Amino acid sequence: MITLDGSYLEGGGSLVRVALALSTLTGEAFQVTGIRSGRQDPGLKAQHLTAIQALKEMSGAKTNDIALGSLELDFVPGNIRSGKYTFDIGTAGSISLFLQALLLPCLFAPGKVTLTIKGGTCGKWQASADYLQNVLLPQLRRFAGKIELKIRKRGYYPKGGGEVVVEISPRFHRKDFADTAAFLDELQKNVAKIKLVEQGKLEQIRGIVNVSASLAEKKVGERIRDTATAALQRYAVPLSLRLEYAETLNPGGDVVLWAVFSKDGDVSPINPVILGSNALAEREKRSEDVGREAADALAKEIDAEVAVDHYLADQLLPFMALLPGSAIQASSISNHAKTNIYVVEKFLPVHFMVERNTIQAEKLVEKL
Repeated sequence: MITLDGSYLEGGGSLVRVALALSTLTGEAFQVTGIRSGRQDPGLKAQHLTAIQALKEMSGAKTNDIALGSLELDFVPGNIRSGKYTFDIGTAGSISLFLQALLLPCLFAPGKVTLTIKGGTCGKWQASADYLQNVLLPQLRRFAGKIELKIRKRGYYPKGGGEVVVEISPRFHRKDFADTAAFLDELQKNVAKIKLVEQGKLEQIRGIVNVSASLAEKKVGERIRDTATAALQRYAVPLSLRLEYAETLNPGGDVVLWAVFSKDGDVSPINPVILGSNALAEREKRSEDVGREAADALAKEIDAEVAVDHYLADQLLPFMALLPGSAIQASSISNHAKTNIYVVEKFLPVHFMVERNTIQAEKLVEKL
């Protein structure tokens, strides 16, 4: 059984989520102690428990007795199954963080997987559902015949009530291979490596401003959109920010921006360079400050002349490990990314070389 130290570096929840995904994919059991010991409220949270329950339902995985706040997890994986599943995280538990544990194994299920997930569509310290839809998923299409995320309802902190549907039609089925080595060999022969090291030419900036309908009278969405638009005009490229007001259980909002780049006049369909940013609309926070925050964060990524924003770097690492020779250049390497490296190297025959803000995945033959 693989053992993991839950207090490693930031001591956060990403360690558990990434371990769940990799364990289910590889068939390797693991134990983690000191879960989220770096947080003020340590232990398993609602989105962790829902993810674990989801993997039990989808694969027959087994665990020790766990509950909200549990500091230790023993996880014995099963084989992921195709089908339609519905999961409710409850309140505003993060849908995007929940998916961090499920996307990877579902990409290699025996057949089509449809996930209906209820919870929060955005929140603090997480990528929003819009970010996954427009920045992360374009990178994962290399693995699937189809991967699509639809946002049916918006859900904001604290009540949540959001709903997202994810549909995945795998190209490769993990069950078809006798072991992880054979599976990885097939991927490495047939899937293009993740190569995101040159930014290229900025072609356009797009975005979504989503706000509760109860805030429409104060024109919160328009103020966020107009401030962000004005702040990004200096790039002199087509700029389109869509505004969406939605009926929600409580007031809230979010703005997600992304910049699209080209090389030699073309946006790569395999390795698209897309930099993202976001900002939350919160109480006591001026709408103009929300728009400016998101725009400034995106401008920082663009001006760094890199091909991957620091949020995407964290999320790409498990997928890079499937394709040694993959490389990315990010604006910064966070403790989230370093923690994910620690976990990935426990499960897969790969070593990550980190030099300044460039990360490269290298194959470890001896682990096979």
